[in-house]
Amino acid sequence: MTYSGPIPQLGLGTFGRTGDAGVEAMLKAIEIGYRHLDTAQSYDTEKQVGETVRRSGLRRDELFVTTKVADTMLDKEDFLPSVERSLATIGVDQVDLLLIHWPSQNDQVPFEDYMLGLAEAKNRGFARLIGVSNFPIADLERTRKLLGEGAIATNQMEIHPFLQTPKLRDYSRAMGMPLTAYQPLAKGEVNADPSINAIATKHGVGPSAIALAFLMGEGHIVIPASGSEANLRANYAALSVALSPAEMDQMRALNRGYRRIDPAKSPRWDDQE
Repeated sequence: MTYSGPIPQLGLGTFGRTGDAGVEAMLKAIEIGYRHLDTAQSYDTEKQVGETVRRSGLRRDELFVTTKVADTMLDKEDFLPSVERSLATIGVDQVDLLLIHWPSQNDQVPFEDYMLGLAEAKNRGFARLIGVSNFPIADLERTRKLLGEGAIATNQMEIHPFLQTPKLRDYSRAMGMPLTAYQPLAKGEVNADPSINAIATKHGVGPSAIALAFLMGEGHIVIPASGSEANLRANYAALSVALSPAEMDQMRALNRGYRRIDPAKSPRWDDQE
């Protein structure tokens, strides 16, 4: 499936990229070619992302910056002030994409309150695009009814070759909304899979590039995280890989519903029904 959306399809997750070492890793990623930095209020990397943007030598419009509103900031009185603090911390007037990080557990904060707050953040110019993260289909339907068709740019979810979320994938395709895959390499576990390694050998790349190329071939955005130059380069190589239909089918066969991120606050996942 060909992706042609406004969000760079290969980005860099910045969880764990704190301090000076975090900035240096992000600058190395930009030197390699990455143009999409994904942060969040809860990552404690917004400051490092801002420093990277300033030191990169690129124009602001050449770097795509995503941040996320924490589930502890969803109340009406907290939401917009938290976004303004994020902008100040990053040092920008506007982020390219603003997401709800997690839906409020059991609707402790009314759904309408924070989703209308997200729309208001866009209206005020705090974000060019808005989206969500960790939203099951039920919440996406609520979002569509509240904000209208096409209001959100993406839904960021744990997706990797071992967790392909077919119900959510098919729903999102029908809506014309790409998914963004976080932990797309299953925290490096793809590197040990024999099937992925066999395909990687054929293409002369590492297994991470195959996993990412597969997810991008499914139409997803991917945001692998790494502080290692070797891994940053190995992941970036995915952009030069085109998997055959047979290889895509081989990769699809690896799905086993293996979920790594499932805190108590998680909604009911569609693939668990």
